[in-house]
Amino acid sequence: MSSSLRRGALAAATIAFSIASLAACGAGNDAQTLEVKPDNAAVSVGTIKVQNALVITQPLTESGSEAAGPAVISATLFNSDIRHAQTLDSITVDGVGTAKLTPAKGKGKLEIPAGGSLVLGGKGNASAALTDPAGITDGNAQKVTFTLSRTGGVSLSAFVVPADSYFTKWGPTSIPSTPAAGSTATGSASPKPGKSTSATPTDAASASATATETGTETGTTTG
Repeated sequence: MSSSLRRGALAAATIAFSIASLAACGAGNDAQTLEVKPDNAAVSVGTIKVQNALVITQPLTESGSEAAGPAVISATLFNSDIRHAQTLDSITVDGVGTAKLTPAKGKGKLEIPAGGSLVLGGKGNASAALTDPAGITDGNAQKVTFTLSRTGGVSLSAFVVPADSYFTKWGPTSIPSTPAAGSTATGSASPKPGKSTSATPTDAASASATATETGTETGTTTG
C-alpha cells in the first residue's frame, strides 16, 4: 500500500473512531445513538454488539516505518441481555494468532455483565495483546474473531492503526527498548579459540606457595 493511501485510510479510521466514541458516550446501551453505524468495525450477533474494534500497533518511528513490538486490540462489547452475563473466552486475528486477555483487575476471564459492557484497551481497562504481531500492516483491515461463552464467535474486519495521535492512549502500554550502541553483555564470556585458559598465579599466591614449601622442607630436615 502506498504511503498516501495508507495515510488516507488511517485518517478515515481516526475520524470514524472519534465520532463513534462520542455517540456511544451519549447515553445508555439502548440509546438510539448506538444504532448509528460508523465507518469502522462494528457488528451485532444476537444480544452481543462489538463496536469501535481496532488493531493498534506500536507508534511509527521517526523515519515513518512500523516499530517492532506487541500490538493490542481495542473494542467495546455490549450485552443487551439483561438476565445473562457472558464471558469473553478468546480473541483471534487471522494470520496472527490468539490475543492474551488480561482483566482490568485481578485474574480470571473477562466478563460482559448482563445489560452492561466491556471495554478493551486504554488505561484502567481490560487488555487484549498480540505478543507477536507479524503479518499485521498499518492501514490494512484484519479479520478479528471474538469468541463468547453463550453467543460463540463474532467476526468483523478491524482497521490496523499505529498508536499515534488519538490512538496513543488506546495503544500498547509498553514499548520495547533497543539496546544502546556499544553496550556490552553481562556475564562471563567464553574464551576465544587458540587462547590459553590457564590462569597466571598472583604474586601473593606465589609467595604463599613458596612459604609452604619452605616450611615443609625445613620440618623434614629437622625431623
